Amino acid sequence: MSSLTIVIPAHNEEANIVPVFSAISRVMQTCEGIDWNILFVDDGSTDSTIQCIKTLAEKESHVQFIEFSRNFGKETATTAGLHHATGDAAIVMDADLQHPPELIPIFIEKWKNGADMVIGVRESNTGEGLIKKIGSFAFNRLMITISETKMIQRETDYRLVSRPVLDAFQQFTERGRMTRGLLNWLGFHRDTVPFTAAARENGVASYSPAKLVQLAINYFLSHSLFPLKIAGYLGMLISITAGPTLCFMMIDRYLLGDPWHFKFSGPAILAVLNLSLIGIVLTCLGLVALYIGTIHRESMNRPLYVIRAKNV
Repeated sequence: MSSLTIVIPAHNEEANIVPVFSAISRVMQTCEGIDWNILFVDDGSTDSTIQCIKTLAEKESHVQFIEFSRNFGKETATTAGLHHATGDAAIVMDADLQHPPELIPIFIEKWKNGADMVIGVRESNTGEGLIKKIGSFAFNRLMITISETKMIQRETDYRLVSRPVLDAFQQFTERGRMTRGLLNWLGFHRDTVPFTAAARENGVASYSPAKLVQLAINYFLSHSLFPLKIAGYLGMLISITAGPTLCFMMIDRYLLGDPWHFKFSGPAILAVLNLSLIGIVLTCLGLVALYIGTIHRESMNRPLYVIRAKNV
């Protein structure tokens, strides 16, 4: 018999605790050969979320919980849940029922067919605003383009990860993290499950626009050195264009005596000279950025390699 831990981070979700448990329980009753439990991680809720979880845990043997001393954020709550997951695999899902529990059997089937990680890919989001939709699309496209970690368009935190992935995930030490990015960095065999996110039934989302922006920044800093290299790229572009232009202007005016009557003025030459110097400075900053990038990678202290299986 295989075992499965369903990790659910919760922050001010008192109205959703019982409904999400009931929905998952109904689905898991159809999954034969699976010993399962739900691990709620209360992220410092200020309502009655933890009381609802504790009451449910007293009645249901399938329910476990972790209670934070304060609000540390969803990514930290998800990390704690994965660290304490005891199953052969774990599924991460939200408490608001926007991640359909009905898809859990499909996740399990793909896992049993050899996938180490099964990722829920959101095809559409019921009730999603235009601004959030545009922002989500832009962020995903940008990260797919510049990220050093392979990601999937519109992928979500709703995913199943196998025990080898869980064990490897334990090795990450960075604090400013985006969990799905770290899981993607690990690699392993991946599969996807498309779904349509339902509208939130109860409560309001606790992830404010400011938190979403911070999450995006954390992903940029952790999985791409492109922002660090921008100055170098810009400096090289300026140097490539301004350098030859300056040489041509100087030769034309001071060595050849302006035979083509361009009439380059002193201020114009000075402006191009300044631009060339700026290009040199930015190029040097880009070189410094390469060293900073090396320091950044080393300070994150990520595992040197990840083993999927071994026989030694």
